[in-house]
Amino acid sequence: MPRFAANLSMMYTEYPFLDRFAAAARDGFKAVEYLFPYEYATSDLASLLRKNGLRQVLFNAPPGNWQAGERGLACLPGREEEFQEGIRRALKYAAALACSKVHAMAGIALPGVDRAILRHTYAANLA
Repeated sequence: MPRFAANLSMMYTEYPFLDRFAAAARDGFKAVEYLFPYEYATSDLASLLRKNGLRQVLFNAPPGNWQAGERGLACLPGREEEFQEGIRRALKYAAALACSKVHAMAGIALPGVDRAILRHTYAANLA
């Protein structure tokens, strides 16, 4: 039997973000995911999950500068420390939210950078 999670970044956008947990629960969802938790305290998010009988099943690691168009750091040479710091932050959130899946966003390939270097950086960061 399929199980679905409400993506709170995309669904219930008529509500402020923190009110979307209750909306998902009212509609019968048992799990939620969303892009990024980092502007909220882990204690607030964990409380909303408990209060609404929901499980956190996925969120993304920090993406770099989202407003500037960055979509992850994992493959970007020269950004390894920033990527690792983001993973440390994501793991703290994952532990606090009892979430077993974090998406490590690869990033957008930089023009002129050899793809072998991008692959190597990506693999080294994930290792």
